[in-house]
Amino acid sequence: MADNYEELKRKVLTPGEMVQYQEGSVVSRMLAFTNAGTVTLFAFSEGEGLSEHTAPFDAILYVMDGDARIVIDGTVHLMTAGELIIMPANIPHAVYARTDFKMMLIMIHAP
Repeated sequence: MADNYEELKRKVLTPGEMVQYQEGSVVSRMLAFTNAGTVTLFAFSEGEGLSEHTAPFDAILYVMDGDARIVIDGTVHLMTAGELIIMPANIPHAVYARTDFKMMLIMIHAP
């Protein structure tokens, strides 16, 4: 389970303030980890990314700040704050920061 998950319940949270940029790094903070899915915040320093990989579940990527290049099955999506995209299970995808960039990743654990 995510660190201090119980402490986060019933509180108003500001996700963009819960992860901070660190030069040359990708920083993450898991907010929730349940049988139904996970919610994780990420802060990417400009130029950083997650190389192509697959995940066994659908995932919703919501851009909270900055600009990103999201590649899903070879198709490039240039995204900016306020936009989201659904990445299908078992399809290769990658995430790259075009600027300093924060995102929320919601992984849906479907049967």
